[in-house]
Amino acid sequence: MSETNVLVTGGCGYIGSALVPQLLDDDRVGDVVVFDSLTSGSPANLAGSVNSGLRFRRGDIREYGDVESATRGVDTVIHLAAITGAASTHDRRDETFAVNRDGTENVLTAAGKFDVENVVLASSCNNYGRAATTDIDEETAQNPLNPYAESKVAAEELLETAIDRYGIDGTALRMSTNYGWSPGIRFNLVVNHFVFRALTDRPLTVYGDGSNWRPFIHVEDAARAYAHAALDPGAWPQTIYNVGGSEANYRISEIAEIVREELDHDLDITYLEDEHPGPSYHVNFNRLSETGFDLDWDLRDGVRDLAERMRKPSAEVSAA
Repeated sequence: MSETNVLVTGGCGYIGSALVPQLLDDDRVGDVVVFDSLTSGSPANLAGSVNSGLRFRRGDIREYGDVESATRGVDTVIHLAAITGAASTHDRRDETFAVNRDGTENVLTAAGKFDVENVVLASSCNNYGRAATTDIDEETAQNPLNPYAESKVAAEELLETAIDRYGIDGTALRMSTNYGWSPGIRFNLVVNHFVFRALTDRPLTVYGDGSNWRPFIHVEDAARAYAHAALDPGAWPQTIYNVGGSEANYRISEIAEIVREELDHDLDITYLEDEHPGPSYHVNFNRLSETGFDLDWDLRDGVRDLAERMRKPSAEVSAA
C-alpha cells in the first residue's frame, strides 16, 4: 500500500502541534507538509517532530500562490488554518472572512487542480449558536452568532460545492471546544484558562450564570479525529460530523466546579451575571459513533494532566 502525503494547514497551531507528531508516527503516512504563516503559531511548537518526513512551507492562506505551492504532490489536506477565538472576531470580521472563508476557497481550488483525494475541514459546533434543543445533531439548523462561526458555515458551503465540482472526498468536522496540553496550547479556551487561573491563585470568572452548554474534547482526541478522517475517509461517508462525546457536554458552571474540585477546593468562583455568556449548545454525537472513532480522554483527566504539565520544568514537559 502506498504511503499518503498529508498537507496540514495551520500545522504550528494548537491542534496542529498535536496532530503532526501523530501523522509522522503513522505507517500509512509518507511526507507531512506543514503550511503556516507563523502569525500565531511557532516552529517551536513542532519540537521533537522535525525529521526527514516533515516539510515546512511558510505562507499566507489568503494568497492562492502560496497555497498552490504547498498542495503540489500531496494526497490529503487537513485544513486547520484559521482565525480562532470566536469572541475576538467581532472586531475583525473582514480579516476573519478573508482567512477562514477565502483561505478555504484557495485550499479547495488547489486541491481540485492537483486531484487531491480528500480534504478534511476544521469546522465548529460554535456554528449552532444558542440552540434551544439539548440534542443538536448535524441536521439542526446552524445559527452563527459571531464572525468566526459565520465564516465556518461559509467554509462548509464551499466544501460541499468542491465535492460536487472536483469529485473529491470532503469532510467537515464540527469540533467541540478543545482543552488540554499541546505544544501550541491556547489559553483563551475556557478549560485551559480556568486551569491557569487556578494554578496562579486567581478566582474563576464565569460570564452570566454559567448555565450555557458546551461540548468539550481533549486536543489529542481532536487531532486523532482529523487523522482518522484524513487517512480512512471511507469510514466517514457523511460530509458533516459533530466531533466530541455526549458525556462531554457540560455547563460552564460545571467546568468551574470541576477545576476547583481537581486543583483547589478553596478557589473562588465569580459569576458576572450582567455579562453575556455567549453561545450555548448541547450536542449529539451519534453520527460520529458510526465511524469507529472514540475518545480517549475525559475532562477530569485532562484538567489534571494540564495542571501537571504546567507545573513541570519546560524540559520535562518537552520530554513527556
